[in-house]
Amino acid sequence: MAVPQTGNYEQRRPPVFFCPLLSLGAFTCIIPTLIMPTLTWIGKDKVVNHHHDVPFRVLDQQYTYGQADSRATDRPNRIIHGDNLEALKALLPYYEGRIKCIYIDPPYNTGNENWVYNDNVSDPKLKRWLGKVVGKESEDLSRHDKWLCMMYPRLQLLHRLLADDGAIFVSIDDNEQASLKLMMDEIWGDRNFITTIIWHKMDSPKNTAIHFSEDHDYIAVYAKDSTIWRPKKLPRTDAMNARYKNPDNDPRGPWLLSDLAARNFYSLGQYPITTKIGRIIQGPPAGSYWRISREKFDQLDKDNRIYWGKNGDNRPGVKRFLTEVQDGVVPQTLWHWKDVGSTRNSKQELSKVMSATSNEDLFITPKPSLLIERILQIATGPNDIILDSFAGSGTTAHAVLNLNKQDAGNRQFILVEMEDYAETITAERVRRVIDGYGDKEGTGGSFTYYELGPALFTDDGQLNEALPPDRIREYIWYSETRTPFSECPFIVTESPHFLGKLYETAYYFYFEPDDLTTLDYDFLSTIQTVAEQYVIYADNCLVGREWLQQRHIIFKKIPRDISRF
Repeated sequence: MAVPQTGNYEQRRPPVFFCPLLSLGAFTCIIPTLIMPTLTWIGKDKVVNHHHDVPFRVLDQQYTYGQADSRATDRPNRIIHGDNLEALKALLPYYEGRIKCIYIDPPYNTGNENWVYNDNVSDPKLKRWLGKVVGKESEDLSRHDKWLCMMYPRLQLLHRLLADDGAIFVSIDDNEQASLKLMMDEIWGDRNFITTIIWHKMDSPKNTAIHFSEDHDYIAVYAKDSTIWRPKKLPRTDAMNARYKNPDNDPRGPWLLSDLAARNFYSLGQYPITTKIGRIIQGPPAGSYWRISREKFDQLDKDNRIYWGKNGDNRPGVKRFLTEVQDGVVPQTLWHWKDVGSTRNSKQELSKVMSATSNEDLFITPKPSLLIERILQIATGPNDIILDSFAGSGTTAHAVLNLNKQDAGNRQFILVEMEDYAETITAERVRRVIDGYGDKEGTGGSFTYYELGPALFTDDGQLNEALPPDRIREYIWYSETRTPFSECPFIVTESPHFLGKLYETAYYFYFEPDDLTTLDYDFLSTIQTVAEQYVIYADNCLVGREWLQQRHIIFKKIPRDISRF
């Protein structure tokens, strides 16, 4: 069972410090440390590092749909069909540390839903995966153990993909909210927990509920690094601005009255005030203080920033002008369905996009695009990359395209969906949003659709020679440089084996699918690039190690020395 534990106190001793005051040295001060709760469950030890063992598969491009923006030719929107664990691994060479915002809506694990790794012990996909990864212990797993086993390696890879100044938003409900929090604290670090958003999702109560109508879901928010990530402010609404009036026709425009009194102690905030018609107000209301000093009050009054009421006899307040209000609103943690949509709205929206007559025929639990737009407004700029690895009906892509159209942005979306409806619902919805549906004008844009292709390495550890050479070259370059191959700053065509040059190191991958390759003097004579160091892959080497070292050449044997990640 998944249970929170505080650890063994005997095994985690507090530090011991010598107390100077106890000069005889007969005593020591024992200062207990704060022990953070951890989460453990059956099978955890098998999945903590499982993301390292996930096979690296190539992305097999199927087609491209729509007209790509000229600014996005080197960074296409992507929809990937396949297991999201393997898909996340396949994205590393292109996107590690580059995703600005991740939104996922994983299964809530209610016990009633039909997800691949569900609580149906007879599900063949579940038995195969858990049996292979967890082993015989998988026979004793509860549905909560299975959910945690499924989520942990995926969250590990998502963490690697997220940019240092990025954030992840995870939808969840009460079934796994507590477990998710502890698991995220472990992977992301509890210091990087930002907040839990409450989405008021029901626009009417569920009167058939046995106990309570569950009207909300959670969205857990974590930053890769909370010291540098900051949410963007939300745009002000017309309703907010409508609160500002101008009853005294102030030439500076509409204003909102701010109370002069507050409960916070302020030593200079106890003075009497005389109104415009001579009435003396002895001081602030009982238990409160004027927010400003007498000197500051007189300055504001002289500048006509104090309002005394229509007859000049009210308790004064400070005028806050609309023109001086900050541009934007700090996001709050309670999101009402009237602002970001409800579950009913999301089903109606999907039905309208897909021209369906029955919500049940499409998707059980879509999210409204307004909800995801709110997340994108907070967490992204116009040129950022957004990832959703539990894509479902494609709401995240819908929201990205909508927002790009609103602000002429160039945000890129990456969707991963493992179920068979990836083409018939996920991709189809995106096509219709791009082209327009019903009376809704199309957003424009494009995407490229992929299937997960073969693994880069065979079961016996050899390179899969049937793969396109470019896919292998991309992997080798990334394994050496941890940068996308497409961004290599120095690529020439001196030979088909030259990968590129980065930081004065030139990389060569001397590989022929049908022949053994040998690093020898003949091959070295073909090198034209001048660099301080050379890394050369080949099947064999006939040049002495000392000779290579003197010339700063590193030989790496194929496939033995190819890094796995």
